[in-house]
Amino acid sequence: MQRRTFLRHVSASCAASVGVAALPLNSRLLAAAPDAPRFLLVFLRGGYDALSLLVPAGNSFYQEVRPHIAIPMAAGEQAGAIPLTAQWALHPAVEAALRPLLQARQLSFIPFAGTDDTSRSHFETQDSIELGQPTGRQRSFQSGFLNRLASVLTGSPAMSFTDQLPTAFRGPVDVANTSLKGQLKNSLSQPLQSALAGMYQHHPLGAKVREGFEVRQEVGQDMASEMEAASRNAVSTNGFEQEARRMARLMRERYALGFVDVGGWDTHVGQGQLTGYLATRLGQLASGLAGFADEMGSSMWKQTTVLVISEFGRTMRENGNRGTDHGHGSVYWALGGGLRGQPVLGEQTSIEPRALFQNRDLPVLNDYRATLAGLFQRQYGLSASDIDKVFPACQARDIGLI
Repeated sequence: MQRRTFLRHVSASCAASVGVAALPLNSRLLAAAPDAPRFLLVFLRGGYDALSLLVPAGNSFYQEVRPHIAIPMAAGEQAGAIPLTAQWALHPAVEAALRPLLQARQLSFIPFAGTDDTSRSHFETQDSIELGQPTGRQRSFQSGFLNRLASVLTGSPAMSFTDQLPTAFRGPVDVANTSLKGQLKNSLSQPLQSALAGMYQHHPLGAKVREGFEVRQEVGQDMASEMEAASRNAVSTNGFEQEARRMARLMRERYALGFVDVGGWDTHVGQGQLTGYLATRLGQLASGLAGFADEMGSSMWKQTTVLVISEFGRTMRENGNRGTDHGHGSVYWALGGGLRGQPVLGEQTSIEPRALFQNRDLPVLNDYRATLAGLFQRQYGLSASDIDKVFPACQARDIGLI
């Protein structure tokens, strides 16, 4: 086999297993400055039921159209949603996990959030959001908004904590990607790694290959330590919390932009109420986010923002299977040490029949592009021309997150 053919096959194997081919050139040397802002996007794939998270407090219409799955309000010794404002309350599974952040005023929610894409298709809406380009126009599927953000920032290397590079990070800027879920597969032996590194030593990809193996080894050591500790002092077995803490360690030391997706939110059947499938997932997600904040450390957390989004919300009315179907407006979560401290932000309306979109869903009043543009403008001090590069033909809207 010719050297060029061998390198092509081995490079493909590397990229599939650890994301080596996507790692940024000399990313060890280009590690984010200690004082650089950090931003993590958490994408809930499947369209989670936002009205089981942020509950319309004391809303009779909500209770009426969800006879089996509406989250009740806490009353006395009875468990239920915890009030945030006069209009909104929070699912107790989330409130319990994120109580320290709530008390520190480092957690906010943005209801009626989303995109003007009305297809209600998981894949189409996810792509639309990750591309960040105006709908109704010809789009480039090789230009995601996070890659464009990376292109206008300096000293902000990025990492996608995923098996494959997501649409949001597609583009000309080299972005690393590697999954931190479970044990890493040792598909490349140490001798083969050494041989490969040697063959790439004087090649432009040499730094990428070395960095890929270093990240892989670092994460593997962390996983081994966690497994050993678990048998002695009952470290949480919550998979996402462990993953979130790994992400935090990498972002704290090296990466300024991050992305992770979490699946399993398409609850057409038996989504549950105070307990059950959805409540469990919400609690696990919240624990992971709390773990991420803790692992970042108080100093770095002050300059970190986490935004949790989903492609769309769910229907206002429950279906015949005690679940919900694809909807429109959703609720975004924002976490960070630099937040202004308001529990609920953005444009809002009353939840009643006349306010529903197409008589079934929450409307979108807070466009995700405008909201994110406003956040990036505040967090990074971006100019109007920079914002236009990240979100073309978009007017930034500062809703007061930071």
